[in-house]
Amino acid sequence: MESTAFLWMIALPVGASPVIYLLGRLGLQEGADRSRLLHWASFLVLAATWVPFLQAADAFARKGRLTFRLEAISLQFDGIAVIMAATILLLGTTVVLFSGPYMHKEAGEEKYYAMLLAMIGVMIGLGCAGDLFNLWVWFEAMAVSSYLLVAFYREQRGALEAGMKYLVQSAAGSALALIGIALVLGVTGTLELDKIRDVAAAPSLPLLAAGALFFIGFGVKVAMVPMHTWLPDAHSQAPSGISAMLSGVVIEVGLIALLRGVLPLVGVSDSWATLLMAFGALNMFYGNLLALRQSQVKRLLAYSSLSHVGYILMGLGIAVYAGQSAGAEGAFFHLFNHGVMKGLAFLAAGALLYTLHIAAGSHSPLTLGDLDGASKRYPFVALTLSLAVLALGGLPPLSGFMSKWQIFVAGFTTHNVLIYGLVVFAALNSMLSLAYYAPIVNGLYRKQPSAAVQAGAAVPTVMLLPLGLLALAIVVLGLWPSLLAGLYEPAGQALLAAMGH
Repeated sequence: MESTAFLWMIALPVGASPVIYLLGRLGLQEGADRSRLLHWASFLVLAATWVPFLQAADAFARKGRLTFRLEAISLQFDGIAVIMAATILLLGTTVVLFSGPYMHKEAGEEKYYAMLLAMIGVMIGLGCAGDLFNLWVWFEAMAVSSYLLVAFYREQRGALEAGMKYLVQSAAGSALALIGIALVLGVTGTLELDKIRDVAAAPSLPLLAAGALFFIGFGVKVAMVPMHTWLPDAHSQAPSGISAMLSGVVIEVGLIALLRGVLPLVGVSDSWATLLMAFGALNMFYGNLLALRQSQVKRLLAYSSLSHVGYILMGLGIAVYAGQSAGAEGAFFHLFNHGVMKGLAFLAAGALLYTLHIAAGSHSPLTLGDLDGASKRYPFVALTLSLAVLALGGLPPLSGFMSKWQIFVAGFTTHNVLIYGLVVFAALNSMLSLAYYAPIVNGLYRKQPSAAVQAGAAVPTVMLLPLGLLALAIVVLGLWPSLLAGLYEPAGQALLAAMGH
């Protein structure tokens, strides 16, 4: 049972998705009772999903990688799958809890919870994929479920535009990735990741082309510059809980798809590490420059995600270049931290958006000016938002600083002058990000309350619980980063194993 416990992490949310939809459509409950039923039923599904996760994580800690095979379906629960499942479940559970008041009585509320549960399940499945075809199937399922959530406010022109842009670019990326998979199959005769690595040990032009297609195709979902243009619209137009999922885990799951596809091809070329670090540097700088120009809070946070993807890519590139796990451990630590930090930032911003606009019947965007003086009426929300953005900016001793520091230290251990320069460049970009994070904190605490704050509604208590949980995680992991070593160290070792080290 324990060897396949991780299957239930996928089956529970995916299987519950149509049940939640039917609960909302059958009309057994009306009004507020119906909303509460959908909300708490979805929350209980995810709470139950933690049980098989903990069982599988315990079995992995004792036995190593767990595998499951049924005909052409191959799943593996390795270190990468463990940290991704933990990140997805943590953020997914807090988002569902947060969404109760936020989505209360919204048209299509049952679709929201059904698609959110489905997206969580298929993302966990993608993290466990052991072959390229099933990886692509999970990737497509994630794209479909997340598209419906991006375009949830379909009566709004901006949401439809964002959804269409997301759909077209995702479909193009998926098609390119599928061509890459076909090339791999044609050359190696297999789609199983372990067997591909054994066969792809020499330079090959078709396999080189396949790796390039993976970078472009999966890179769309990772929001690697210049394949990032869907991201700001999708993040800003989606409900705030979905913005947190898109930024906190969807782009990271896309990165896992990229790694699963490219790492078995490491023997084909030495260029993969250079590409990872080059895209990392580009994302850091470009994301910061775009974020500096933003006046809408959710668009600012969306562009900052580009920068944080850059740090993760940099750590992974260092690991692939040097063949050491330190860079990968720092990257996976930052992957988890980014999910928590950005999830908290979007949820805290979403709580203010709800109280200042949505509760009054408006879907106007939350601007930096709306935040002025918010600490005087909403001290707890202001505190959690401040912790989130300062951690994202790399301020010690918060968790964001600790994971960035691990990546920087790994870079210096390579004794490569160019990587030294990249580390310095990344550190300067971390300082640059404070140029758009600091004004948020300044507005919250040092300015007089805006008209929106003065007229704002109260924050529902249910919304405050996930904010407190994620804020506590940021502080605790900043002070004791070793608490997460049981997740990011096996993930780093799994990356090396995928390369054949």
